[in-house]
Amino acid sequence: MLTVANDLDSPTAKAGADAASPPSPAAVTTFFVEVDGGRIACDDTGGDGPLIVAIPGMGDVRAEYRYLSPLLVAAGYRVVTMDIRGHGDSSVRWDDYSARAVGSDALAVARHLGRTEVFLFGNSFAAGSALWAAREAPECVRAVVLLGPIVRDGPPSVVTRLALALGFGGPWRVWFWLTYWNSLFTLAKPPDHERYRRALDKALRGPGRMEALRIMVGLSKAETASIVGSVRVPALVIMGSRDPDFRDARDEAAWLAGQLGCASLIIEGAGHYPHVEAPGQFAAALVDFLGRLRPATS
Repeated sequence: MLTVANDLDSPTAKAGADAASPPSPAAVTTFFVEVDGGRIACDDTGGDGPLIVAIPGMGDVRAEYRYLSPLLVAAGYRVVTMDIRGHGDSSVRWDDYSARAVGSDALAVARHLGRTEVFLFGNSFAAGSALWAAREAPECVRAVVLLGPIVRDGPPSVVTRLALALGFGGPWRVWFWLTYWNSLFTLAKPPDHERYRRALDKALRGPGRMEALRIMVGLSKAETASIVGSVRVPALVIMGSRDPDFRDARDEAAWLAGQLGCASLIIEGAGHYPHVEAPGQFAAALVDFLGRLRPATS
């Protein structure tokens, strides 16, 4: 396991200095991919480089990768970010919100772009989506990068279940989710954090959005956990050392890396969004990892 430590005196100062400016709206093109049951909204940086499709976690939107994308584009990659089912500008109501279904959507995005090979990034539950896509189309998925991956159920907790039932049970549900979301940044919040929070608040208040999130939160990850040991594509597990979603982020990273036969990277002090809190460190590790693989073809 590789640990990335902060060199400056203040972890917050390090993360702030590390943060790139998000791309301007003119730097990306938005498009939609029709799949069975609805459509998926995507932002495309363009270019002819190897394709990366980045999937955000539940309760967030494709702009989650706004700091990481320009750094990868500068390294020669084409980065496409997508809204998962029920989120952002993707369709609201679906029969299936599972990680497996979202993985199939990511593959559909690559096919829509005419690409036969793709690198898949998945944050949180969407790490499971990347794994499902790799299992179902190993000839297409060149590698997966799993960011703060939640691919198995944690120990059952009455307190957790009660908190979720109450949290999603009233008009305070958006506030409840965003309070939790805000707690996931343990190293530093990016410069545009408050503006992004307001935009996410607005997005979650759209018709049916919180219901889609509630369904996703309640889904078991047992099906995803059952395939972890059978996925055999190049992989990299990246976690923040203080990720609040895990009792011990280092142990979880070591377990998953062991299952996949891959390396893991720990970013010291970071929480559930290390690619937002420390994008420069994150991108450097990714470029090194991806650069050691055979370049993807268009």
